[in-house]
Amino acid sequence: MKGSDAEQIAAAHLQKQGLVLVAQNYRCRFGEIDLILNDQNTLVFVEVRMRSSEAFGGAAASITAAKQAKLLLAARHYLAELKQEPACRFDVVLITGKDHRRIEWIKNAFGE
Repeated sequence: MKGSDAEQIAAAHLQKQGLVLVAQNYRCRFGEIDLILNDQNTLVFVEVRMRSSEAFGGAAASITAAKQAKLLLAARHYLAELKQEPACRFDVVLITGKDHRRIEWIKNAFGE
């Protein structure tokens, strides 16, 4: 399974929870944001991580402080393009297991 497959699984999972997809694979000079969705009045930046096992900390351990800093910069770049800045949060969707069926959604996983 590729990263794009994991992002599709995550997007579908979040949309089933009522979120609305705004953008996928937003790229700028600071990095990439996997998914951007609306959760009612909140803009949600989502990092998707997939691992086949929990070894070495699993998917969550792969989101380092450096990765978080890049995501924050990319989000600021995205927000600068909007006329009005909405409420925002950073979520993480972890997909683990050999069959990639275990999905964990962490709201407000990190931020400024």
